Amino acid sequence: QVQLVESGGGLVQPGGSLRLSCAASGSIFSINDMGWYRQAPGKERELVSTVASGGNTYYVDSVKGRFTISIDNAKNTVYLQMNSLKAEDTAVYYCNARIYSSPYATIPSNYWGQGTQVTVSS
Repeated sequence: QVQLVESGGGLVQPGGSLRLSCAASGSIFSINDMGWYRQAPGKERELVSTVASGGNTYYVDSVKGRFTISIDNAKNTVYLQMNSLKAEDTAVYYCNARIYSSPYATIPSNYWGQGTQVTVSS
């Protein structure tokens, strides 16, 4: 099994910054990709950003130019640097990882963190 532990959420004023971290541990042979989703009250969960182990990244249009995702393969940790935060970024942010737990696995397994609250408010 694999566990994802998130940290870094909190309350910040509009225009401020936060950095989210998510560390994966457990039965990890290799990581396919890691990323962040978010869910605001009354809305569906949406994909925010992903990063592959090789470094390729994806961002939803609403965060391009403000958020930066990175991965430390040695630490099995993904980071999301969030700058110029807006009220509409308020949500619970969930870490997601697709991980191969053995060299014989043909498809990665999907894992979720417990979520961390990000609140942008003055």
